[in-house]
Amino acid sequence: MIRLHVKGDLKAAAPVAPTLDQSRYLTQVMRLKIGDDLLVFNGRNGEWRCSVAEVLKKGVILRAEEQVRPQIHGPDLELIVAVVKKARIETIVEKAAELGARRVRLVLTKRTNADRIRLDRLDAIAEEAAEQTGRMDVPAVDDPMKLDAVLDGWEAGRRLMFCDETGGAPAMSALREAGEGPWSILIGPEGGFSPEEGERLRSLPFTTAVSLGPRILRADTAAIAAMTLWQATVGDWER
Repeated sequence: MIRLHVKGDLKAAAPVAPTLDQSRYLTQVMRLKIGDDLLVFNGRNGEWRCSVAEVLKKGVILRAEEQVRPQIHGPDLELIVAVVKKARIETIVEKAAELGARRVRLVLTKRTNADRIRLDRLDAIAEEAAEQTGRMDVPAVDDPMKLDAVLDGWEAGRRLMFCDETGGAPAMSALREAGEGPWSILIGPEGGFSPEEGERLRSLPFTTAVSLGPRILRADTAAIAAMTLWQATVGDWER
């Protein structure tokens, strides 16, 4: 069944107004008609079965019929990734949504060299991935910040999985030892972290420096590998 992410509240018998683009998708691509059903979620009120109530010239009105799943959230996992080229950052955001990241934070490092970022495009990619994978929320994608600023404002109690291309502990054993809880995964730029950045990261008390294996990985591959290792070790894959 079609799944759609909406902004408004969901409750029994309430009208639901998709965006104009979503309305066009429902009527022109999926050919839905009055009375047809679809699944809708907003990240707050669970997942609802809705029906098409009205088809207007400038949109569609849905009616919330019944909640089919209560609201749940995945593990508290952030992906922090240095800005890279457009195609790769789009892949990273898509896979972060598919693999259960709650938030994607873009950072600027000393060796960052990338295209201009379109957050609206990345938000749309995250939303579509969430709709397709069955998750109940959409990961936020943050404006780029300098890496030093992110580290200066670090959240107490959150651990950092630093994917260190110069060497680190085997990822799965290091993660098991560090344990569960809120985590962030940090992926560097195509040119790697500067020596000064690497030194600071390794010195922080909340950092767990890990290796992603013997091969040098591109940023998008590294992000997918790191999230997979994290989910398999301390995430929700076995729950």
